[in-house]
Amino acid sequence: MVSVACGYAFDKYQFRHKEKLFGLVLAAVMVPQTVLALPLYLMASTVGLVNTFWAVFIPVLFNPFGVYLGRIFSQGYVPDEVLEAARVDGAGELTRYIRVALRMLGPGVVTIFLFQLTAIWNNFFLPMMMLSDQKLYPVSLGLYTWNSSATVTPDYYPVVIMGSLLAVLPLVIAFLLLQRFWRSGLTAGAVK
Repeated sequence: MVSVACGYAFDKYQFRHKEKLFGLVLAAVMVPQTVLALPLYLMASTVGLVNTFWAVFIPVLFNPFGVYLGRIFSQGYVPDEVLEAARVDGAGELTRYIRVALRMLGPGVVTIFLFQLTAIWNNFFLPMMMLSDQKLYPVSLGLYTWNSSATVTPDYYPVVIMGSLLAVLPLVIAFLLLQRFWRSGLTAGAVK
């Protein structure tokens, strides 16, 4: 939701240095997550969040690629004329965003959600740096730990394979359940 709102703001509002800030967002897309892991660890250590759920959750709240996609979807799915009509009807800024634009951005929201879900679900390096308690490990890091144990004790291989299958199932289910929201042409014919 943060990425979609930021992308919408970059598309529909005029403010100082808008293109420079968006260029910064695009530059952030090109920075690999492994480069940010050590600075994020140092910041989490300073605040006292290391070895907590929040140390892994907070860094993934803002996704520069999601902001980029949010702007692209806002340009393609939300015509300015429809927002102007809502303004003429008396809708405020927040109402226009929530009741008009967000409904038109449904395919974009689902796309960004699925990209973010896949990235968070498969996140490996950041949890490996931030977490030391095995009870907090995400699925990918837990499977890596099991696989390391399987090299010593081969009896773990079936467990690793079954765990890998079960780790993929939530993503497959999410894609299957949300694919119906990828409908195109929602606003086709809305503007003459």
